[in-house]
Amino acid sequence: MNFLAHIYLSGDNDLVTIGNFIADGIKGNDYKNFNKEFQIGILLHRHIDTFTDAHETVRQSTKRLHEKYGHYSGVIVDILYDHFLAKNWHLYSDSPLNDYAENFYNSLEEHYDLLPIGIQKMIPFMLSDNWLLSYASIDGISKVLQGMNRRTKNRSGMHEAINELELFYNDFEIEFTSFFKELIISSKQKLEELSKEYAR
Repeated sequence: MNFLAHIYLSGDNDLVTIGNFIADGIKGNDYKNFNKEFQIGILLHRHIDTFTDAHETVRQSTKRLHEKYGHYSGVIVDILYDHFLAKNWHLYSDSPLNDYAENFYNSLEEHYDLLPIGIQKMIPFMLSDNWLLSYASIDGISKVLQGMNRRTKNRSGMHEAINELELFYNDFEIEFTSFFKELIISSKQKLEELSKEYAR
C-alpha cells in the first residue's frame, strides 16, 4: 500500500501514524532507535506490507501488469489502490480528505525535528503538490506514476500504467474494495497487539 493507506490504517495517534509513514526508510532493527509510538507505527507498516504482498487479490491485480512492468507491478498497484481509497474516501472516513490531509501535514510539521533527513527533504514537495489529495484524480495518479518513473531513470515505464488503470478501472476498483476490507481488520488487530505489547 502507498502513503494514504498506511496513514489511514494507523489509527488516531499522530506519532504512530508518522512512524508508519517513515517506515520504508527504516531498515532491520534500526526502528528501535525511535520512540515507542514510532516503533509501533514502523512495525504496523511492515505488517501491512507483508499482508498486502501475500494476498491473492493483490496478486490478481499485479498479475494484470506483470508482463509489461515486471517487478514494478507491485509498486504500481500500491499507487492505484491509493487512488481508489482517495476516490472513495467518504466510505472510510467521516472527515473530508482535504481536512484529513491537512491535519496530517500539520502533524508532520509539528514533529519535524523527529523525522529522518530524507523525509524532511521530501515534505516540501508533498505539501506543495498536496500528494494525499491528488491521489483522488486520474491526473494526480498520472503525475505520481510519472514521478516514480523518473526515479527509476525512466527504466520502469511506470508512467504508462495510467493506460492500464483506465482500461481495467472497474477490475482494479473491485479488487481494491474487496482486499481493503480485510486489510482494515488485520491492521486493527495488529495495532491492538502492538499497543498492548508496548504498554507492558
